[in-house]
Amino acid sequence: MADENSKATESIIDEPTSGDQLTDAIDSMRSSVTAFTFDGDRSSHDHQSGTPERRELVLGDNDPRDASLSERVLSEDVAWTGKIFNVDRLQVELPDGRKATRDVVRHPGAVAVVALTDDGRICLVRQYRTALGRVTVEIPAGKLDPGEDPLSCAARELLEETGLKAQKMAFLTTIATSCGFADELIHIYMATGLEQAASDPDVDEFINVDLVELPEFIDAVLDGKIEDAKTVVGALICDAVSHRLAPQEQ
Repeated sequence: MADENSKATESIIDEPTSGDQLTDAIDSMRSSVTAFTFDGDRSSHDHQSGTPERRELVLGDNDPRDASLSERVLSEDVAWTGKIFNVDRLQVELPDGRKATRDVVRHPGAVAVVALTDDGRICLVRQYRTALGRVTVEIPAGKLDPGEDPLSCAARELLEETGLKAQKMAFLTTIATSCGFADELIHIYMATGLEQAASDPDVDEFINVDLVELPEFIDAVLDGKIEDAKTVVGALICDAVSHRLAPQEQ
């Protein structure tokens, strides 16, 4: 992380916050994020979902039926501004002409890294997550800086959090973390050819690093013992790739 970013983070952490200020901030957040779904008259609508059809998978905007699903944005205002993300309040027109409010979390995006050692172990980080009130087990990840290339960010975050340098980085997939109310995208990469260097976590990051055998990692995900979304996706991709690359019995 650049020095100026670290200094900015330190100033935010060190700045004293009174109990009243914290209460006001929480109340403001609650009052702003109140309408993630339709907030109008639910008794007047008469539409139904489309009838299930047996068909091939159609992605993106390639299905002509989807034209009847679009919402038109009438206005957009910033309802709340935070350190990492903002919340925008949108007034939209629904496909049937009625109006609705959509509160959307605007996030700069992030990366995550499935780091695989030469002897087949996955690098996992252990962090206390205040939102859940406990330690979680995850693959290394981090937020994109403004204008930062995701591949460069992935290499940077891997080094900062774990001290590992990767000789090779390969793109795996991009996931939308919660598209019902947030625009955050996480770009997931695989890192190989790992070399140990010095870690440099952010000033407010405290991390333990584990190297776990790949089958044990995948089993933990399939058994529901790891619930972090990006980590689950990374494990399932590793499992799928390993099966596709395995020699087929004749």
